[in-house]
Amino acid sequence: METHSDKRDFLGFSHLDAGKIIELFDFSLFIKKQRQAASSSESYKPLSGKTVAMIFNKPSLRTRVSFEIGIHELGGYAVNLEGKSIGVNSREAVEDIAQLLSRYNDAIVTRLHEHSVIESLAENATIPVINALTDLSHPCQILADAFTLYEKGLWNDNIKVVFVGDGNNVANSWIELAGRLPFHFVLACPEEEEHQPDAFILETARKNSASTIEIIHDPMKAARDADVLYTDVWTSMGQEDETEKRLETFSKYQINSELLGVAKPSAVVMHCMPAHRGQEIAAEVMDGPQSIIMDEAENRLHVQKAVLVKLLNHEEYRRFHLTHRLQNVASKLTS
Repeated sequence: METHSDKRDFLGFSHLDAGKIIELFDFSLFIKKQRQAASSSESYKPLSGKTVAMIFNKPSLRTRVSFEIGIHELGGYAVNLEGKSIGVNSREAVEDIAQLLSRYNDAIVTRLHEHSVIESLAENATIPVINALTDLSHPCQILADAFTLYEKGLWNDNIKVVFVGDGNNVANSWIELAGRLPFHFVLACPEEEEHQPDAFILETARKNSASTIEIIHDPMKAARDADVLYTDVWTSMGQEDETEKRLETFSKYQINSELLGVAKPSAVVMHCMPAHRGQEIAAEVMDGPQSIIMDEAENRLHVQKAVLVKLLNHEEYRRFHLTHRLQNVASKLTS
C-alpha cells in the first residue's frame, strides 16, 4: 500500500514487502472463514458505516460484483459511478473528483484506462484509493491468484508460474509481484515489441532481485516443468480492431493438452477471465481437473475484502495479526 501522510492506497505491489503480502494472505483466509460462518448470530462487519465510491470506466463482471458484495458483507455501502457519466478528466478534473469524493466517502475503487489518472486520484484524495484495473496493471487480480496458490498449499519460493500470452496489464502485475515476493516467473510471449511487458516494471522487478524472472518466446520451452500455467485473453478491452491480427500472432500460445503435457503432472491451470475457450485456452483444459480458474475467481472477493479492511480499519487488521501471532506462539509452546 502506498502511503500519503496518514492514509494508504493500493495501486500495486511496489510499497509492499514479502512479509506484508503474506500477512494479507493470512487475513484473507480469516475473511473467507467469516463468510463461511456467516450464519452465526454475530456477522463480521468491520466496515460498518463506511462508504466506498466505485468508478468504473471499463466493463466488469468479477471486479464490480466482488467489490460491491464484499463492501456490503463487511457492513459498508458501495456507490457505483460510471466513469463516462461523471466525466473523469473531461467533464470533471481528476483533482476535483478526488477532493469531492474524499468528503463524501471513506475510499475510492477505480477501474480505468490510464494509469496516470489513478495516480492523480490517489495524489489528490485524502482517502484510500484502490486500483481495480488500469491498462498498465491489475494488482487485485494477481493478489487473488497468488492467494489461491497459497491457500492450496502450493506457494513457495521455487514455484514456477508461466504466463502464456500477451505482456499486458495482468502480466505486468505478476512481474511487479515477482519484484516483492520470491518465486519463479516466466512470461511466454511473442517477440514483437508491442507484446512485451512494461519495461519500467520489468526493470524495477529485476533490480529488486526477489525472484527469477524470464521472458521466453517459445511457449513449449517456457512451460517445461511449470507448476502453474496461466493465461489471459489475446485481445483485451480497447483492442477489438486488432482481433484478427492477434488471433494469428498468438495461435501457438494456447494453453492446451499438449502444452499442459510438458508442465509438471501436478500443475494447475489459471485464467483471470473472461475466457475465450478455443482461443487462449482449450475447453478441455479450462474445464478439466487441473483447472483452478473458478477458485481464483471466487477468491477475488475474499482478498479484496482483506484489502478494504487493511485500508479502512487498520486497527482491526492489526488486532487480527497480533492475535494470530500470539496463537502461533502458544501453539509452539504447547507442542
